[in-house]
Amino acid sequence: MFFLTILLFSYLQASQQIQQATANGKEILSNPRLIPVQGTLNVVMNQNVTLSCYPDSGSPPVTYTLFKHNQKVSTLNRPDLIPGLFNLTISSASDMGEYKCKAENNIPGGGKYSNSLNFTLIEPISKLVLSSPTSQVKKGQKVTLSCLSETGSLPITYIFFKGKQNISPPVKMQKREAAVIHLFINSSSDLGTYKCKAENSFRNNTKYSNSFNFTLADERRHSQPLLISLGLVLLLLLIGFALAIPFFIIPSYKAKKFKFTRSSTALTSTMNAEESENYVIYTEIEPVKPEEDYVNFSVTRREDEKGENLKL
Repeated sequence: MFFLTILLFSYLQASQQIQQATANGKEILSNPRLIPVQGTLNVVMNQNVTLSCYPDSGSPPVTYTLFKHNQKVSTLNRPDLIPGLFNLTISSASDMGEYKCKAENNIPGGGKYSNSLNFTLIEPISKLVLSSPTSQVKKGQKVTLSCLSETGSLPITYIFFKGKQNISPPVKMQKREAAVIHLFINSSSDLGTYKCKAENSFRNNTKYSNSFNFTLADERRHSQPLLISLGLVLLLLLIGFALAIPFFIIPSYKAKKFKFTRSSTALTSTMNAEESENYVIYTEIEPVKPEEDYVNFSVTRREDEKGENLKL
């Protein structure tokens, strides 16, 4: 009840002021409109902007006051209804936020507030990356391409290409996330060179990504494992040969050498024994009769195994 009483009192007081102003030939100002002169609220760092504040009707003179987050920024006095212009420089993130203006004339309680405005700080796209989990694929395989702008104001619109041909509709991302498309590699013609481009609200700032190429894994499927297998087999053979040298080859060689030495020794001993049997031993016999003119010699002969006589 008390609240209704206050509202009724305020209404009656405002009515009296309006009636008094009308009687004096003055008109209360309408709610002013606050608009950006440049036509957009998208701004870049260190950009100069101008805000216009003006009412559609009311009696001059008019005092315009600009607020940011309910804090007074600047004040202008106009002797007529020409809009009040406020020049600003967006030099940091703190210059963002909600802006309003207030217009008032000499009528008590005639001050009116405008709509609110919020600037959006836009950043150009400077780096764009195109990637995929794999670059080697098989025919009929489903692959994924991801395009991500690491810098630039949101939202960002992505488009994918193969060569110069567009292969996807525009993908608009409201978050700092990669735009993703799925493809099927059905033949070698689906390999090609892939790229993507990105755009945001920053004017004349279209960026293209790096190139990306897929490679058919079938082209090296046979040769590469074969080379690896041959290499492993060769390595195993070398290891086996190295192990066989101290355990098999060297002992076998020593055994053969020892056997040959023994055979040679035995053969030499046999030959010496046989040769000793083939020699003829001669013995000189003392003379029987000293007075005889001749000397009789008795020769002991031995024949060899073949029956041949050895003579002196």
